[in-house]
Amino acid sequence: MATIDDQVEVLMSGAAYGDPETRENMRKDLRERLLECEREGRPLRVYCGYDPRTSDLHLGHTITMRKLRQFQDFGHDVTFLVGTFTSLIGDPSDKESARDQLTMRNVEDNARTYAEQAFKILDEERTRVRRNDEWLATLDFADIIRLASHFTVQQFLVRENFAKRIDDGKAIYLHEFFYALMQAYDAVAQEADVQVGGQDQLFNILVAGRKLQTGLGQKPQIAIIMGESLPGTDGEIKMSKSLGNHIPLLSEPWDMFGKIMSLPDKAMGVYHKLILGWTQAQVDELEANLRSGKAHPNETKMALAREIVSIFHSPADTEAALARWNEVFRGGGGIPDDLPEAELAAETEIRDILVRLKMVSSRGEARRLIQQNGVRLNEEKVESLQATVTPEMLPAVLQVGKRQFVRLVKANDGGE
Repeated sequence: MATIDDQVEVLMSGAAYGDPETRENMRKDLRERLLECEREGRPLRVYCGYDPRTSDLHLGHTITMRKLRQFQDFGHDVTFLVGTFTSLIGDPSDKESARDQLTMRNVEDNARTYAEQAFKILDEERTRVRRNDEWLATLDFADIIRLASHFTVQQFLVRENFAKRIDDGKAIYLHEFFYALMQAYDAVAQEADVQVGGQDQLFNILVAGRKLQTGLGQKPQIAIIMGESLPGTDGEIKMSKSLGNHIPLLSEPWDMFGKIMSLPDKAMGVYHKLILGWTQAQVDELEANLRSGKAHPNETKMALAREIVSIFHSPADTEAALARWNEVFRGGGGIPDDLPEAELAAETEIRDILVRLKMVSSRGEARRLIQQNGVRLNEEKVESLQATVTPEMLPAVLQVGKRQFVRLVKANDGGE
């Protein structure tokens, strides 16, 4: 059985707070809380929240999930919290403008498969799944006033993203202040010992959550703030669906495989570390072998892709994804044989087809891909943003990037 010090060492690994003093304080607090729980004969109450602003989680979300799994493996009580109420506003952290507000119907639709996706990493038998509308939806206006009285406006305005908006003359809406307040109340409602989050959650967890717990007579939670973010498929910017550089956990096996194969070589180290759990020493050795030529970049990336896809899909699906990739990129065939089909009844702009078939997330992403020569029709680059496909041109193969293909065929019933 792991000792308290062993647990602290593992659970604090990868955590960062911007200054060493805060990190040391969190380490001490965690050790003391573990000792306290040992005396009381109970596990730590640990959680991380995931707002269903979209319908899919992506590989970047698994970094905090793996930290939750470490707590589970030490026998602690872990909650996967679905932010069904906080997502109505959306976290303003790191945002230069207010988010669009969702409806509860949007949220319910998006949240439907969140737990199922999380169980690819978390132990289903040891995971408590909760929704924060359980407690947030029951608060009345008097409750909000009481909770808000624990904070000052100045505490919120010093946040970097709010301060930047003030400097740029951009609006800060009053409801955006409520997000940190609601997330802080999540910690209170669960009497949390520990909250896990990314760097964008530093204020919400370390300041707002701990302050509200203290103000309401609870011991402040320990903040485990993960120090690194997973870069997206561009290898540079933090993975984000809004930027279109994400790899969804619900990706088809061949699509996930292909997106990993498209990563810049420089991103391989951080993917091995954050997704596969490699130590820094292992990553350093890998990168040294790549520099010296001892390891081949393409073969290394293929092994990485197989291992990541196997986490979220069956062995058979993983091997099929590998076979498809080889067929397209090593066999010289260019276009796979087993293409999905979509019917087309009338002349339609290619950007609209891409959005309708969910090959892109928006017309804006379609525009960027066309401008970057990332869209092909029958292996010819689509160069015009107004390019269309007519029924007379069918059948035709539409391709996005190197991995997404669809065969467009005439509609049998005259309707799309």
